[in-house]
Amino acid sequence: MPAAVGTIETLGFPGVLAAADAMVKAGAVTLVKFDRNESGRFMVSVRGKISEVKVAVDAGLEAVEKTHGAEITGYYIIPNPHENVDTVLPIEYTSQVEQFRSF
Repeated sequence: MPAAVGTIETLGFPGVLAAADAMVKAGAVTLVKFDRNESGRFMVSVRGKISEVKVAVDAGLEAVEKTHGAEITGYYIIPNPHENVDTVLPIEYTSQVEQFRSF
């Protein structure tokens, strides 16, 4: 069964740091992607079971809202990504994150 993907994008680094921390603490998910986008935007993506990703994203959004000066610019959950999405986008489990895989 494919793992769901949850992503949060914030304006500013403190917000994405708070989101990433809250996400991995709230659900049995693995952080698979962190990146800096344009104009001071940052994104973090997690993978896991759909129910766990939903809990993790909700916790991440709440953490961003509590972070001074942070702003949510976007978020989404893909419950069952197509294998082509997995292959093309950098959201797969890499050797760097495999040791932290929670399921």
